[in-house]
Amino acid sequence: MTVKFGTDGWRAVISETFTFHNLRLVAQAIADWIHSEDNENPSCVVGFDTRFLSDRYAMEVARVMAGNGIPTLLARADAPTPTTSFAVVKNNATAGVMITASHNAPRYNGVKLKASFGGSASPEQHKHVERLLSRNTDNAHNPNLMDFDEALERELIRKFDPAWAYYEHLSSIVDFDIISRGELRVVADAMYGAGRGVFGEVLTRSRTQVKNLRHEMNPGFGGVHPEPIGKHLRLLSKTVQSGHFDVGLATDGDADRIGAMDSFGRFVDPHRIFALVLRYLIEERGWTGKVVRTVSTTRMIDRIAAANGLEVIETPVGFNHIADLMLKEDVLMGGEESGGISIKNHIPEGDGILMGLLILEVMAYYDKPLHELVEELLKTYGPAQYRRTDMKLTKPVAKPAMVAMLLDAAPAEIDGVCIERVETVDGVKYYLADGSWLLIRPSGTEPVLRVYAEAANDLRVNALLGFGEKMAAKA
Repeated sequence: MTVKFGTDGWRAVISETFTFHNLRLVAQAIADWIHSEDNENPSCVVGFDTRFLSDRYAMEVARVMAGNGIPTLLARADAPTPTTSFAVVKNNATAGVMITASHNAPRYNGVKLKASFGGSASPEQHKHVERLLSRNTDNAHNPNLMDFDEALERELIRKFDPAWAYYEHLSSIVDFDIISRGELRVVADAMYGAGRGVFGEVLTRSRTQVKNLRHEMNPGFGGVHPEPIGKHLRLLSKTVQSGHFDVGLATDGDADRIGAMDSFGRFVDPHRIFALVLRYLIEERGWTGKVVRTVSTTRMIDRIAAANGLEVIETPVGFNHIADLMLKEDVLMGGEESGGISIKNHIPEGDGILMGLLILEVMAYYDKPLHELVEELLKTYGPAQYRRTDMKLTKPVAKPAMVAMLLDAAPAEIDGVCIERVETVDGVKYYLADGSWLLIRPSGTEPVLRVYAEAANDLRVNALLGFGEKMAAKA
């Protein structure tokens, strides 16, 4: 069996590659890795989202852990990835396993591996698990399994609720008194994912009114990708407008990503959410530190940081790269264009719940609607328009070969604007003289080639994307 971990774990189509048999093999390799990390007092936390069979898959992972003598805390019900990740730290566990395919289509499921610090395991740790899996397969070593009821009786598996410890932690980094004073009317769109009902529970003692949307159990996600981007949030837009709500907050399948709608039902993307919260933390809370963003994230972040004398570090796509820096350095905030964002004093993990709450805090603090805050942001640190195109692949793309081809074919200018430099942090990124940029890179989780662009206006964005799509088609 060949399993390759992408930017955040292993994902595959249910019943094709993601089967109980293959999951047990992966779980055994993770158990072996856990023992290599801590052979004296190993332990594990297992959580799951709302996808088809996720609860059953989680039980099987827990059975494998029990069969390997690893005491395991198993979530009683579906829970957001940040909640499960925080439980790893709270319970001093060696590792965590989250059964989820995050924002991927309903036919997928997956495994996110969490290290002891509560963030995604490093690329080296993922490779270690891959090697152990290959070794076990070559040696025909079947997974060690324990009967579930026996494991419960022997307390090698204990069911628990990870939510309340996480909620208590949030109260230490979010000012709920400020949010309460805002008396905001909020639509919380869980997109049928694991974030269902969370905003209402967290804000239950505030004067915030929360209307839950798409919060029922629906493993097929209503046929929509549970990714909080504009084209998937039309229902949220209509609900906000028709009910005259102040804001809409949307989380993805496992609630580690965020998207928003202003009171006019207009999508506010993660770039602007990142920038709004960063400016607030610097200007109103007085926080300092380095700012980390992925290669596909808005350069408004750079301008905000520069205005306040803060260093910006650019990383490849994948929150694990941000987490690595958050563990090693004084990082104020880190984030990526997909909506995975975190701040200091929190676990190094993208957290859609936290970012949604901070957006409410920003709105309440300034006593301004979200659209006005965005307009002020763009007036001061913009203009900046962004768009991404996903090109489905019929065959895998070798990233090194693609990068080499794009470098060789790099022109001196695009649509009349000179290219100042070309970077290969992750894929190929063209920086242009007018401050715009174009990025072409293969996805680490799906069979697609992504083309990203940011510029001062939509006309320039479209020109950059058109050029990028032509280049990508040759890769």
